[in-house]
Amino acid sequence: MKTLVVVSHPYPDQSTAIKALQTAAAQCEEVSVRNLEQLYGADINAFDVEAEQGAAEAADRIVFLFPIHWFNLTPMLKAYLNQVWSYGWAFGPNGNALRGKPLQLVVTAGATAHTYSAAGLIGSSMEEVLTPLQASALYVGMHYLPPLAFYEAMGRDATTLEQFAERFITCIRSPLENSASR
Repeated sequence: MKTLVVVSHPYPDQSTAIKALQTAAAQCEEVSVRNLEQLYGADINAFDVEAEQGAAEAADRIVFLFPIHWFNLTPMLKAYLNQVWSYGWAFGPNGNALRGKPLQLVVTAGATAHTYSAAGLIGSSMEEVLTPLQASALYVGMHYLPPLAFYEAMGRDATTLEQFAERFITCIRSPLENSASR
């Protein structure tokens, strides 16, 4: 099964957890990694839309790997959705390129899991924070999988980052038929 991992981090020099997860994914067979900031810098208008669409078309499963950025996706990932998931390709007439493909969100957060709960500071779960991406996936006919979240990700030691990477690799290596039951 071919998996495309689309990575975004608005401050790549400060990233430790996302870098560790990206490195782990890149070592897996049948996994293609596309880091938006490495490819395009911070230029939200620089996307090679044809290349990005081709990478998505070649994949059986798509994974978005990013840190929660002010309770949202990163600016480059938002720009990616705006430009790459275009009318006539991802939705609208003949827009079925992503239909039936699973979308897996893998996110890091600096805050605790409690912060992302009904009783926590923001009063919302991670699943609720990610609702717009779930809606986007469903709108283009994708199968939305439960997100995988890594909390308190900032400043983690090598052992913890290794544990994060192992969980991530288990997630992306899981057969599609078992993905929804994780």
